[in-house]
Amino acid sequence: MSENRKHARVGTHLRCWCEGENVTLYARISNLSEGGLFLRTSTPLAKGSRAQVRLSQETDAALRAEATVVWLRGGEQPVGRPPGMGLRFEALDANALASLRRIISQQQTSP
Repeated sequence: MSENRKHARVGTHLRCWCEGENVTLYARISNLSEGGLFLRTSTPLAKGSRAQVRLSQETDAALRAEATVVWLRGGEQPVGRPPGMGLRFEALDANALASLRRIISQQQTSP
């Protein structure tokens, strides 16, 4: 884990809704942590912009959270490095954090 990361990431193939700047995206999440996620998209929001993220699973675990775009990866990356944006969750309340932890736990145990 990088020195500046506070939370371990888990790889996932979940999809989520991301709404911000009059744009709504439905895209695949590459990795997820208690701190945020990486959303694969060729049309990312601007760095520093705020977004509403919504994701759910087949089970009862669901999450709705405010997030900020903290970094971008363009389309001209080496093979295996998809374009997209890193989003940091902002001020998760206890219920949202519990839902996020359930989703992460389910992703860690899924094949």
